[in-house]
Amino acid sequence: MFQIDAFTAHAFGGNPAAVCLLPDPQADTSPDARPDARNMRDDAWMQRVAAEMNLAETAFLTPRPDGDLDLRWFTPMAEVDLCGHATLASAHALWETGRLAPHETARFHTRSGLLTARRDGEWIELDFPASPVAAVPAPPGLLESLGVTATFVGQTPFDYFVEVATEAEVRACAPDYVRLGTIGARGVIVTSRSASSDGDFVSRFFGPAVGINEDPVTGSAHCALAVHWQRKLGKTTFIAHQLSARGGVLRVTIGGDRVKLGGQAVTVLTGELRA
Repeated sequence: MFQIDAFTAHAFGGNPAAVCLLPDPQADTSPDARPDARNMRDDAWMQRVAAEMNLAETAFLTPRPDGDLDLRWFTPMAEVDLCGHATLASAHALWETGRLAPHETARFHTRSGLLTARRDGEWIELDFPASPVAAVPAPPGLLESLGVTATFVGQTPFDYFVEVATEAEVRACAPDYVRLGTIGARGVIVTSRSASSDGDFVSRFFGPAVGINEDPVTGSAHCALAVHWQRKLGKTTFIAHQLSARGGVLRVTIGGDRVKLGGQAVTVLTGELRA
């Protein structure tokens, strides 16, 4: 097991993810493996581990016969279809432990299809599907629970999407999490153009419906943010800042129906899961 801070170059920044490297289910020959270990690694077991770790996401990696890996993500409450920061953390763990050579591409089979990661110097670049953003009427209670006035409301395959006029409004957003958790989506992205010259746009992400009041850095949200800001700014490459208390920085590039998410990662804890 690893705990890795993703989308940051410094420990205790960015978004922490747990990464659980599972043995090959066809060849669990570790000397201390329990006889019933394979049967324990089912969905319910993964969910219990994620609840125990109590981080925004815990990633589970299982080797495949072709050399790729199966990757699944769990919050403390539920399995999710796409997670950027735990994918970046998973790739970092593979390279750091020598399971992948520095020049090798990490290939993950997930609920969102094949995802890849490659090293780019000190950065890791993820290749994710772009998430379309369709304009929709604000559902009852959404803006009231956020306490904001929207310039645009949209919906992605996972989340509601709210643009406000200024970065100051993004920073000041103080949601009613109980009410926000009833909106009927994985989460809510709140965004605006950046007020500073060192970035293009800023965002925050709230997901009380899946047990995460505020996610520190949300890679999957930037698959929709890239689509939206390309349309508004006419650019394809961005520097993005997520304005959580821990903060995070991403390099974002959109091309066609794919988004490249660049970030750094730092391992802060290693251990062995004994249960």
